Amino acid sequence: MSQHSTHPPTPPLALSRWRKLPLCLMVVGGIGCLAGAWLTPRQFGYSYLTAFMFFLSLTLGALFLVMLQHLFNARWMVPLRRVWEHLACLAPVLGLLFLPILLNVWFASRENAVYPWVYDEFRSDPRQSFKALLLNRAVFGWGALLLFGLWTVLAWSLRRWSLQQDQTGNDGLVTTMRRTSAGGLVLYALSLSAAAVFWMMSLDHHFYSTMYGVYYFAGSVWVTLATSYLLAVMLQAIGPLRPVIRPGTLHDTSVLFFTFTLFYGYIVYSQYFLTWNAAIPEEAHWYVLREQGSWLAVAVALLIGHFFVPFLALLRSGAKTALKVMLPVCGLAWVMHYLDMTYQIKPVLNPDGWTPHWLDLAAFCFIGGTLTHRFIVWFKAHAPYPQRDPRLTAVGESSS
Repeated sequence: MSQHSTHPPTPPLALSRWRKLPLCLMVVGGIGCLAGAWLTPRQFGYSYLTAFMFFLSLTLGALFLVMLQHLFNARWMVPLRRVWEHLACLAPVLGLLFLPILLNVWFASRENAVYPWVYDEFRSDPRQSFKALLLNRAVFGWGALLLFGLWTVLAWSLRRWSLQQDQTGNDGLVTTMRRTSAGGLVLYALSLSAAAVFWMMSLDHHFYSTMYGVYYFAGSVWVTLATSYLLAVMLQAIGPLRPVIRPGTLHDTSVLFFTFTLFYGYIVYSQYFLTWNAAIPEEAHWYVLREQGSWLAVAVALLIGHFFVPFLALLRSGAKTALKVMLPVCGLAWVMHYLDMTYQIKPVLNPDGWTPHWLDLAAFCFIGGTLTHRFIVWFKAHAPYPQRDPRLTAVGESSS
């Protein structure tokens, strides 16, 4: 027999004072993006790609956490699973938002093209000629369609079964979601790596790295966990998640955030060490470029803010549930992850140093506002947490 949740019904999401903010950001940012695409199309392309890869990482990080919860039967993650499900289901929205990048690949002139390989002649360099099989307009377009299709099918299937369990209480759906997640994680790893290589690493198509996909994965889950902590605190305070969020939920979220802080640091160091130790010009020049001008200061800022600050701040166990520590660290995570995406993308445009542009803010507001609006619509339309998951009662009992 299915186990019904004994938690009392939750009040509706009360964000009336802020309900128009996502739409305002979307409209103002959209107008700015249209103006930028007309006035400075090259700058717009890089600013838009930076914001896009930032928000894509939140969606892919959430999809990983949903599958991780199902695969390992993690009880503490159940209260936050609906939040992750909605974030993961933003994949088709991001697919539509990918259109400006796709249009740039297909129609931009040489001086406005974001990806140099669109016009570079691979046959002139025998060491690079094999890349022409993948780095071309047709593969780029069909590959994007395949990736967004895969992420959409995975995310929407898992959320559909989760919502179906809310209605029926069918415990057998737990096994269905677990089996899907087992196979889905393999496809997820391959697809995320392909996205990182095609959409970021190919900006410098002479560069080689077998760790680049893992690099993007580590940063994606890291910033998603920071976002999850912020959302958990906010949604507990205003009501929707108050019945299920316990100190243990926040503690375990911050522990996993701390874990991915270490994992990210390990991946970054490993890629850097292996690149310099091999001393292959096609690889080392990627870091040489990022030591020019103010890019070296950006690299140092990432070393401090992306690793050392969260690592040292969360060493004490008590800090993981102290809001005065965690809230600034989670806010810093957003800043550092955006700076990381800038460090990956913008040196191709500004090799002499980081040059912030107003289009960076416009693209961030447009994409962020669009996704936030859709997330709120879904969150208000469904139960804020899984209602009949058999593990949810155990969470409440173990936390009480």
